[in-house]
Amino acid sequence: MNRIIGVAIIVILSLMGCKQTATPLQKVVPQEEMQRVFNEIKTPFKYGIVVQQPDSTKMVDSPTIFRKNKVWYMTYIIFDGQGYETWLSQSDDLLHWESKGKILSFTDDTWDANQKAGYVSLVNTEWGGDYSVENYQDNYWMTYLGGNTAGYESGTLKIGLANSKTLTTAKEWNTTNAPLLSPEDKDVRWFENKTIYKSLVIRDSLQHTGHPFVMYYNAKGKTGNYESIAMAVSDDMKTWQRFGEDPIITRKKGICGDAQIAKIDDLYVMFYFGAFWKPGAFERFACSYDLINWTDWEGEDLIAPSEAYDTKYAHKPWVVKWKGVVYHFYNAVGDQGRVIALATSKDLSK
Repeated sequence: MNRIIGVAIIVILSLMGCKQTATPLQKVVPQEEMQRVFNEIKTPFKYGIVVQQPDSTKMVDSPTIFRKNKVWYMTYIIFDGQGYETWLSQSDDLLHWESKGKILSFTDDTWDANQKAGYVSLVNTEWGGDYSVENYQDNYWMTYLGGNTAGYESGTLKIGLANSKTLTTAKEWNTTNAPLLSPEDKDVRWFENKTIYKSLVIRDSLQHTGHPFVMYYNAKGKTGNYESIAMAVSDDMKTWQRFGEDPIITRKKGICGDAQIAKIDDLYVMFYFGAFWKPGAFERFACSYDLINWTDWEGEDLIAPSEAYDTKYAHKPWVVKWKGVVYHFYNAVGDQGRVIALATSKDLSK
């Protein structure tokens, strides 16, 4: 009888247009399931550097990978001494990349004049899927780290929103006149009231949070010199509200940041990097049934410094599975400067 009543309530809510959220069976992912995920996503073979500027004083950072019309594309950012700008590159095989040019550039007298580090939104999260980018309201979308202070991640950084009719050509995207989220907002939380860094926006078709769009971003608060990963939600990509009172991933020291989400069967996997809560910078992951409650992997790093080109840092992930091979792109810092490197699940260097 109780089951019949429950079904009736769901039907009535549906007819009334009320949103439903998925109810996970559990909030903690068992360790045997975490181990299964690790075995699926690990990439023990380091292929090497795949994107590098001829001038080593220019630092390459933060890859985002997607696919359109049977071609792979990567957005990435370059720091040239003044600040961040966003670039586009393309590839036929995920190994060899050709730069197409800038898509977010410096401007004059704007809130984001000297910092525009972009990250493409609404990339398909299905593990081994097509990695396409959703066109929402006749536009492609990108959130970006923005600020008007020159220098390396200097000043108060905020999150901006850009859009474009085209995804695959090196054409300037349209940017916002004001940030989406700022450390100066009235509803800012204790762990994000100093500065905000990289952001990722995905579509959640199951609306676990009650909203179709979910943003993950790392931020730093005034209470301590560390970065944590936070959540925000939206119904229209343009207006965002913070979700929850505390970080979803934090060590309360060092850095946890630069989330990427993949869905493997009924499980969400968050790739992210850790730094300085143990020596160096390294790649980690966490798992969730509902995009809200995350179980952190406590085992070995997905990627850690081991080569001359990543001897200092191996961090900032973007991971895809294609034709049975896992490709883990990351930012490497070592004897070649700051570059984008690749590790794979199979040895592709031979």
